[in-house]
Amino acid sequence: MALSIDDIRYLFDTHGSIAYSGEPVTQLQHALQSATLAEAAGASRELIVAALLHDLGHLLNLQGETPSERGIDDLHQYYALPFLRPLFPDAVLEPIRLHVDAKRCLCAIDPSYHARLSADSVRSLQLQGGVFDDEATQAFLAKPYANDAIALRRWDDEAKDAHRVTPGLPHFMEMAASVALSRN
Repeated sequence: MALSIDDIRYLFDTHGSIAYSGEPVTQLQHALQSATLAEAAGASRELIVAALLHDLGHLLNLQGETPSERGIDDLHQYYALPFLRPLFPDAVLEPIRLHVDAKRCLCAIDPSYHARLSADSVRSLQLQGGVFDDEATQAFLAKPYANDAIALRRWDDEAKDAHRVTPGLPHFMEMAASVALSRN
């Protein structure tokens, strides 16, 4: 079943108040902050929408707050894709799909990156397969949209500030509608 723009808005309205995995923000605040950081960085509209929707899988596959504490990898980076594929181009979908592997790659190529991860990100890293080895790192970096996924990952990591002010959801939902394959 494909989601519409209205369905996505409904998911945020209904489940956006859930705490974001042990962080001091909600799922909606995290999404808005990620998109705001992408917009401030001058990202494409598609990548801003990817930043907004990168964790939508958590809202579609509710596992309670902080599933990583219970040893659960909810595979959120994949879960939302079948619902979003009819609506958005690869420039939105691929950074979402790759943002977890981008964390695994960044841990391999940036010695200071792992030290900046939150406790939940460190826990989930192990559940998601751990740090990439050299071969996996090179394979990841060769993928289309790898650089977009790395940028998205960095915004994801920064989007956990309880006091950050962002535009509201309507601002980004209008942008999502503008990049949707079918305007609905």
